[in-house]
Amino acid sequence: MLCAELVFRVFLFDKYYKHTYFIQRRCIPIAANNSKDTLVNEAIDFPEVRVIGADGEQLGLMSSDKALQMAYDKGLDLCLMSAQANPPVCKIMDFGKYRFDREKREKEAKKKQQTVELKEIQLSPRIDTHDFETKAKQAKKFLESGNKVRVVMRFRGREMSHMTIGREVIDKFADYCKEVGTVDKKPSIDGRIMSMVVSPIVQKNSK
Repeated sequence: MLCAELVFRVFLFDKYYKHTYFIQRRCIPIAANNSKDTLVNEAIDFPEVRVIGADGEQLGLMSSDKALQMAYDKGLDLCLMSAQANPPVCKIMDFGKYRFDREKREKEAKKKQQTVELKEIQLSPRIDTHDFETKAKQAKKFLESGNKVRVVMRFRGREMSHMTIGREVIDKFADYCKEVGTVDKKPSIDGRIMSMVVSPIVQKNSK
């Protein structure tokens, strides 16, 4: 943070014209080299801008200097919302609060984003019932967590002549997981390996 949020006024005395005037500046927290930062206050330098008030009211067209003074008079900031518009659109607001709310929303959205991993479960054509159920339950946990599952079956030696048995085991595995997953990639054979991919079923929130 380069500076704390504050409003300050500098009073100057003109000895020639014998009157006092002030220069008003509003300093806000800024992040260095952050491309997402919005142009604010003195950084806005357009001959004419369209101004939106703090409550969303349309204040019309005016010079950026006049718009900036209006913002300062309210103890707020002038923020550039659309530089591509003709003329550019600015809004009077508390930029510190605006950016805080924006970053909060971005963090919440990031938390909701889920990284999908591809988990692997290995089977064999001669797997017994206990091992089958154990691995199927593990696959269901992976799917319930939002991850995909790659089911792999390796055929060794003479098992290659009984691939139909392996297919039956894999189909049974898919049926066991059907409540939480759907077959994304059907069983296929590559050499001595038969595999399929099961994807989690997206749960819709009911209100």
